[in-house]
This record gives sequence, structure tokens and C-alpha cells, in this order.
Amino acid sequence: MATKHPHGDADPSTSPPPPPSRRPRGFASASTPAAPPPPGRRRGEREREREKERTKLRERQRRAITSRMLAGLRQHGNFPLPARADMNDVLAALARAAGWTVHPDGTTFLSSPQPSLPPPAQFVRAPSPATSLETPVFTNSLNSYAIGTPIDSQASALQTDDSLSPSSLDSVVVAEQSIKNESYGNSSSANSLNCMGSDQLLRASAVWAGDFTKTPYIPVYASLSMGIINCYCQLVDPEAVRAELRHLKSLNVDGVVVDCWWGIVEAWTPQKYEWSGYRDLFGIIKEFKLKVQVVLSFHGSGECGSGGVLIALPRWVIEIAQENQDIFFTDREGRRNTECLSWGIDKERVLRGRTGIEVYFDFMRSFHMEFRSLSEEGLISAIEVGLGASGELRYPSCPEKMGWRYPGIGEFQCYDRYMQKNLRQSALTRGHLFWARGPDNAGYYNSRSHETGFFCDGGDYDSYYGRFFLNWYSGILIDHVDQVLSLATLAFDGAAIVVKIPSIYWWYRTASHAAELTAGFYNPTNRDGYSPVFRMLKKHSIILKVVCYGPEFTVQENDEAFADPEGLTWQVMNAAWDHGLSVSVESALPCLDVDMYSRILDTAKPRNDPDRHHLSFFAYRQRTPFLLQRDVCFSELETFVKCMHGEATQNFVD
Repeated sequence: MATKHPHGDADPSTSPPPPPSRRPRGFASASTPAAPPPPGRRRGEREREREKERTKLRERQRRAITSRMLAGLRQHGNFPLPARADMNDVLAALARAAGWTVHPDGTTFLSSPQPSLPPPAQFVRAPSPATSLETPVFTNSLNSYAIGTPIDSQASALQTDDSLSPSSLDSVVVAEQSIKNESYGNSSSANSLNCMGSDQLLRASAVWAGDFTKTPYIPVYASLSMGIINCYCQLVDPEAVRAELRHLKSLNVDGVVVDCWWGIVEAWTPQKYEWSGYRDLFGIIKEFKLKVQVVLSFHGSGECGSGGVLIALPRWVIEIAQENQDIFFTDREGRRNTECLSWGIDKERVLRGRTGIEVYFDFMRSFHMEFRSLSEEGLISAIEVGLGASGELRYPSCPEKMGWRYPGIGEFQCYDRYMQKNLRQSALTRGHLFWARGPDNAGYYNSRSHETGFFCDGGDYDSYYGRFFLNWYSGILIDHVDQVLSLATLAFDGAAIVVKIPSIYWWYRTASHAAELTAGFYNPTNRDGYSPVFRMLKKHSIILKVVCYGPEFTVQENDEAFADPEGLTWQVMNAAWDHGLSVSVESALPCLDVDMYSRILDTAKPRNDPDRHHLSFFAYRQRTPFLLQRDVCFSELETFVKCMHGEATQNFVD
């Protein structure tokens, strides 16, 4: 029986069905205005966004708690966890400490013989009688790698595998120094695990008892003060220099670091070099049979040396800048940074008929001709070539004179006309001329990464344009390295050449690594930004110098800036060693406590490295002649030098 249409039409089976309505596409869809979502949907979207923010906050809190737990295990249980550790690393370390065997593939089984106790560790202060006896097997295992145990005993009792160091986005980066000021007196459960006395536990970070005999010999250098040479290239106080060198010699340091400033040597007239003050200085150093590491500083310094001398760029360069300020790095607001020359003029003849690269080469060649005999005698052991701001390989993205303060992300320095010309050529080659611009949502010097549209999670730094711009920006840095070092190896004819890279550790625990991006290192979490640089350094057989900072940051500061000096150092040094580079370390802060000496030793001679990597040398970079201040603990410094030299040490306390 036929049914009728609700409106009285005939049976629908006798007539063709109407065509289904289709959603308009292309230009037709654009011409049809979309209906606004109902109020209920808008409220739902807002609620979902709020829930996302709450989830992010909970995840940050979870990571902070995990980071503190792992750091506590490393500091008070002496677990050699990787710098980037996850729960697999913790479980493996706990299992090994309890006497189990854990293979890299996760296979775990109980070892038949329990780990035997090594000879008792020689601590400075005897442990407190109040020790835990609840877990004897775990106690023996922990004691087997307590402070003061020889390196070989530690390696046999507890080992970690390189495959247990994930580099994923969710891996937790451990920062030991972030908890150094916290009190663990109430954490009885944690203290019972390491079975150490409370007095010994509190002083564990301030005691050396490690045996560094027969370890590799690492030379130690100390920098001389900046003001020993005045603006006329004259040695200011030879007797004060002799007194400082005499004291350094008594500490058994191997040599000194001397800055040779471009703004002093070629100060007045192009290609007229004055080396007299440095010639006198090197003669005095030769009297004490110390070696010299020379730093060719092509930047200016905002500090004043003795006699109120401000070290700036050569006067003739400043005169050129009065007519052409684009020879300096420039930020988005058009402000010029006069600390060093822009890399945009490396191939531009704007310096009295010479390019930037030619100016650097002429200076290096003049130095080599002047002091060739000292190099042949072995007095000059290495030459460090300054490649950017503060002598480091980086853009001047965080200048304090522009108002930058830690932990600001800094700004891109690519707005002089020569850099902009290069950017336009790169965009045209790519076929997207509208990309010939810097980011307009990258914030300001003191912005936080999450406050910007470019550096925030999921921001434009990872868009097609962002990847193009950052590749170009970091490519300029690598190209500058290649050009300068090609001429440096030619000028110095086989001498050891050193290049220093910065330690830009703030915002390291974010996805974008904003501060590293503005400095020229394209190193977000999904990309290794240091390997391309290290490949170029390896091409020229360069010694890498890494800046090392001490444990001076509190938990709040680290959390606010998502900083991780240890994690960055771990990445940089391992990447450098993977590329076959020799690595050295420079201390950016005075080493005035035992804890920092111990950290430097751990970095210089990694105990658990199966490849036995170690530093090629260590250098103090002090801003003042602090080594002449008698309130500094020289016994600790002397012991530190002996440890670096692989000699017998004596225990001491701070």
C-alpha cells in the first residue's frame, strides 16, 4: 500500500529523490558567510582552552617534581644518572645498586654474587653513627660508589649505557645545581637510602676524596687582567705582572691567557699595527717559563682596564661608522650594536677598501709575523680567534646596554642593510620574496618565550617561514666561521686554533630554545643546532672551548627561565666529541668554592665515559686579578690543579 508524503505528495518511490545538498567549496565557500557558532559552543571552546592551560601547568609541576627527585638521587645517592634521564634510567640505576644486572635492551636478572665492598673510602670527616640498617644489600651497593671510591671500583659497581639517554621532548633534564640550597633534613626516607651520616651528607658536595692519580694530564691556564695593556699598547705595571705570574707559578698552573685587542693594536690607522706592549708582556711571561694562550679579540669591551681605559673598536672604524652605521649589527628597532662588526660586511669593501674578512686576516697575519719565533719556541701554545660578541661565536642578541636582562630571550640582529640584502637574495632563491623580512612577533629583549607568537609552543618558529628564516640566520653564522677560519689556518701555519662558543642555557627546557635561536644556534628540541657548526670546526681542525657556569642559580630562577646549564653542556660536549673535536672548558665565574671545583673535575674527566674522553685544557677567565687576593682559598686551588694534572691529592674541606 502506497504511503503519502507528509505534504500530500505522491509516493516518494515513484519520483526521484532530491539531490543531496553539498557544502560549497573554493571561492563559493568564501562568498557564503559562515554562521557564528552558538553561545554554547563558544563557552565549550573557552573551557577546552582553559583545560589545555591547566594541563600544561600540571605537566610543568610534574616535571619539576621529577627533576628534583632525580637530582636528589644524583646528589645524595651518587647515582650517575644521565643529564637527560627518564624513569627507565632511574629503575636501571636502582636495580644495579640492589645487585641486579640490567642490559641495555632492558633484560634484568639478579646477579648471583652480591657486589663486594671496596676498601673503605677516605672521607675527611668520619660518618655519623646514625646510619640506616634497614636494607643491607642496598647499603653495600651504595657504599661501593661513595665519594672517595676509585674510578675503577665505581665503574664496576654501577654503569650506565649511552642508549639510556633519551633526547625526546618529554625527557626530563636534570639540573643538580637547582637544589643545592634546599634542606633535606626532614627527608628521612631519602636519607636512609644512601646510608650516610647527616653531617657527611650535608658536606658531600664540599669534600674531595677522589683518586685522580694516573688520570689524563689536563693543562690549567689562568687569564691575566684586561687592563695590563693601555690604549697606546704599553705595558702598564711590569712589576705587578711579575708578582701575579710568580704566584701563578707557585700554584703549578701551566700558563696564562692574554687578550690581544684589535682596538688597541690597530687603533689609529688601518694596517698600522703596534705590538710593543704585548712584546714586553710575552718577554716577562717567558722568564717564568709559562705558556701563553693568545686571544685575538675583534670585539670591544664595556669594561675599563687599569687607568680607566675603555677597550673599543679601532678609532678609524668608528669614523667609518659615522657615515655608515650599517657596518654594525642592528636590531628590529634600528638600534646599532657597536661591540663588533656585522657579518653582513664580510664580503663588502666598506672598511677603507677592505672587506671585514680581509681586515681580520691582515690582523692575524701581522700577529704571526711579529711573534712567529715565540710560536716556534713553544711559548705560544694556542691562538683563540674571536668570532662575535664577547669573543664568542654568536650574534650580540643579549646586549645589556640595550636594556637586556637575564632571562630575556634577546632579539634577532639582522636588520642592517647588508644582512637584509642577503636575506632578500635567499628568499628570492627560495621563490618566496615575501619571506625577505625578520619575524614581527618575536618579542623584545626581555620577553619570555611563551609571551611571543614566534617562540611559544607551536609558534611560528616551526612554520615554513620560521624554518626558512632560522636556517638562513644560523647559516650566516656558519658561513662567517668558515671564511674566518679558512684564513686563520692560512695565517697561523699549523698553530693550534681555538674557537669559543657561548653557554646560552636559559629557556633550554622549552620547545623553541628561544635564547639560542636569537644567538644564532638553530637548536630547538626537534633539531640539533650544534652539529652543523661542529662539522665546520672539524673541517678546520679547531679546538672547541665551552663556557662553563657554576651552580649559582636557585630553583626559582631555573624554573622561571627554564634554564639548564648542565643539560646544555652535556649536549654540546657530547656532540663535539661525536664529531672528533678536542674540547676545552673556560670558567666564566670565579671558582671560589669546593663544589664548583668538583663539578669542573667531573666535566673535565667524566668517570663513566666508555670512550675515556677528557678535556684538552681548562682556562680561568676572571674579570679581575682575583688570584692576588689573599682571602681566596689557595690550598683548594692548588689541590684542584693537582687533580687536573692527574697527581696525588689531599682531602680538604671548604
